[in-house]
Amino acid sequence: MPSEPASQVVFTNKARCRDCYRCVRVCPVKAIRMHAGQAYVVEERCLACGTCIRECPQQAKSFRNDVDRAIRLMQSPGRKAASIAPSFAAVFPEWQRRRLPSALRRLGFSYVGETAIGAYHVATETARLVARRPGRRHISTACPAVVRYVERYRPAQVQDLVPVVSPMIAHARHIRQNLGAQAKVIFIGPCVAKKAEAERPELSGAVDCVLTFTELAEWFEREAVDLSACEESDFDEMPQGAARLFPLEGGSVRTAGWTADLLDRDCIAASGFEEVAAVLDSEPSAAAPHVIEPLFCPQGCINGPVMPDSPGSFRRRSDVLQYATPVPETHSPAAPPPNQRPNWLDLAATFSPGVGSEPTVAEDEIRRVLERTGKANLEDQLNCGACGYRTCREKAIAVLQGLAEPEMCIPYMKRLAEQRTDRIIETSPNGIVILDGELNILHMNPAFRRFFLSSDAVCGQPISYLMDPGPFERIVAGEELIEMVVEHDRYNLVCHQILYPLKEERQFVGIFVNITTSQASQQQLDRLRSETVLQARELLENQLQMAETIARCLGENAARSEDLLDKLVRMAEQKETETGEVRRREKHSWLRDTYTSK
Repeated sequence: MPSEPASQVVFTNKARCRDCYRCVRVCPVKAIRMHAGQAYVVEERCLACGTCIRECPQQAKSFRNDVDRAIRLMQSPGRKAASIAPSFAAVFPEWQRRRLPSALRRLGFSYVGETAIGAYHVATETARLVARRPGRRHISTACPAVVRYVERYRPAQVQDLVPVVSPMIAHARHIRQNLGAQAKVIFIGPCVAKKAEAERPELSGAVDCVLTFTELAEWFEREAVDLSACEESDFDEMPQGAARLFPLEGGSVRTAGWTADLLDRDCIAASGFEEVAAVLDSEPSAAAPHVIEPLFCPQGCINGPVMPDSPGSFRRRSDVLQYATPVPETHSPAAPPPNQRPNWLDLAATFSPGVGSEPTVAEDEIRRVLERTGKANLEDQLNCGACGYRTCREKAIAVLQGLAEPEMCIPYMKRLAEQRTDRIIETSPNGIVILDGELNILHMNPAFRRFFLSSDAVCGQPISYLMDPGPFERIVAGEELIEMVVEHDRYNLVCHQILYPLKEERQFVGIFVNITTSQASQQQLDRLRSETVLQARELLENQLQMAETIARCLGENAARSEDLLDKLVRMAEQKETETGEVRRREKHSWLRDTYTSK
């Protein structure tokens, strides 16, 4: 079972993931692993660009929330500094911009400055290095998502990356030089990739925490900071030149002072992954631009992955342009003189090709995966992109790499579903017929043909050719469902019939369950029950008659027995009387004889 580390920048809310493959389609480097219908972000492949966060319709992709971490930092020793990206002008209306520094100070920051200060130093240093390396390609490194993309997926072009840190890191180092090494720096901007950039080992300690504008709004709400109740105030430092244009296409080129012409052949600004990839794919030549300013988000940072949807990208661009009105050539005591990099500010950066490599897969393995999904032949490889991969071959390779599942192929699954449905209909013991809007037979399964002694030749004929169309006409008239038992004497058949409409298709379905045998069995059972009742009644009458006869006989026998017993008693009494008289006489005679003898 795949898992996502708790520290991962971009992750999936599994409860919301709905198996739609949208994140696979939009992820520029396919850093998504599908398992059991769930999409997981593969950290070692992920650029943290946030494209999946912006595009997921179910909001199943999210980024690590670091508000609690920021609050803990505010409670630690040392001064606290806020570095806010210049794209904040596209998020906050003008009246809020003037109050934003005060609101940040209410959170506990002792220094509040614009990241554009670092952007100015980065642009001038980039211009200096480009001048020292004429005739070769230079890729600006202000966008961390682009840097990570080149390192991981274009290792041969790492040498073209200008070895200069991003504006966020430059400003953080600038702050620490002024406030001390113990200062805590929190960057606030529209970018998710900045969270990953701050955790690069070689940049450890530059930025302590990265928040997005949405996290800042959450922090304000938790601390009950109301911008409308804050006073207007200025930032502690003002950026120089055109540095506030950095979040727009061509902003860094303008800040570096190369050109203001979008048609300049020496410099090119590209935004959005497809444009960036196309520029990087171009072959270096004398005619090709030698300075490339790539921004991963379309139209630049003003369309960062967590920027609000309203008021729209064109309005956001206009707001940044309006806010970036050239700043007067003045600087605060802590800032370096205009157009001059402070000698003590370290802007050097190192970039390394990714150590990981794509696992190789054999052609026969790819072929087996294609065969499994019914795509062995080239004509069957639709390359529709529904699975999220550009071609069927790319998707087969992803399956072998453990990133994709065969079931992601929508045409394949549709074909399987149709085959299973057809199989169920064809093998059903129940008769199934489908009629068109005119009640003509479109399709019937083998059971229906067997029930009604018909063949495929009947298709196209009206249902009245086989049976009474009345029930179907009721469905056509608007009834939703009809269930009934009908005897089809013509076919010696009794059916339980279920009829219903397919409204969108304007078709009508009939399901016929053969209950002829059960109906005959029921009739036989009813006859048996009737016969049993009659026999039971006859038996009961016989038992009653027998009981009456027995009772009558018992009564007669009782009377006879009583008369007999009465006679026996009288006879016994008479016998006893006679015996007593005899004994009395005998006794009397004995006494007489005795006295006589004396």
